[in-house]
Amino acid sequence: MLSLFKHHTNGLNCEKMENSSIVYGKNSVIEALKSSKRNLNRIMLSKALRVDSKIEEIKDLAINKGVPFVFVEREKFAKYTEYNHQGVIAFASPIKYTELDDFIEMHRENSSLVFLDGVEDPHNVGAIIRTCVCAGINGIILPARRSALINEVTEKTSAGAINHISIIKVNSPVNAIQKLKDNNWWVIASDHHSSNNYYDIDFLNMNFVLVMGAEHSGISKSILNLSDFKVKIPMLTDFNSLNVSAATGIIIYEYVRQKLTAEKKNEQR
Repeated sequence: MLSLFKHHTNGLNCEKMENSSIVYGKNSVIEALKSSKRNLNRIMLSKALRVDSKIEEIKDLAINKGVPFVFVEREKFAKYTEYNHQGVIAFASPIKYTELDDFIEMHRENSSLVFLDGVEDPHNVGAIIRTCVCAGINGIILPARRSALINEVTEKTSAGAINHISIIKVNSPVNAIQKLKDNNWWVIASDHHSSNNYYDIDFLNMNFVLVMGAEHSGISKSILNLSDFKVKIPMLTDFNSLNVSAATGIIIYEYVRQKLTAEKKNEQR
């Protein structure tokens, strides 16, 4: 079976492979193989790898989906030293962004979004996406400019979670927020100047979009002016600084707490 995949790999257009999006790391490649959103063109595995359960899973998934894979010498990974690839690299089609109009049409009741306004660190974006998927958030909105979009680092940091959530890219953040408001979405902005704590908000029984800003500049004034609620995370010291990924997780999991509490009460009735 391995020789068959080697034969197919040798027949691929190598230049096209180099222009593909790179997915690296065991977990990220596994999630990309499981996803219906991504087309993998080829997987490269290091011969120096110890074959464990995850490598076996990658091989089985690749065979089932008809994705060629090949074991190569360690030297083949020399050009990818900037990535923490774990001896596993896949060449994939770029991530497909969801149109905002399509998302709104598919999510009419009790849905959730996180809007990242000016978050430029792909590690933060990836970590936030991972948290959102775990918390059951329906989608992420990323501005097309002055914001980190989906790349290899984002995908690796998300542990492949980008394949399990709608990711929306918008040209005008203000227009996107206004469109959401026009379609019965409530806008919650994280603002440390607010007098309201994040747990004062009832996240249930509504469509909400949580807006998080960059660490230094925060949320733009135009979006703050459009927000329906402004909330803060209370601090017990004067060290008023939380990483945007940590802050997003704290607020999102208040929504999770409220949802699970409500479900438990309903079960007890």
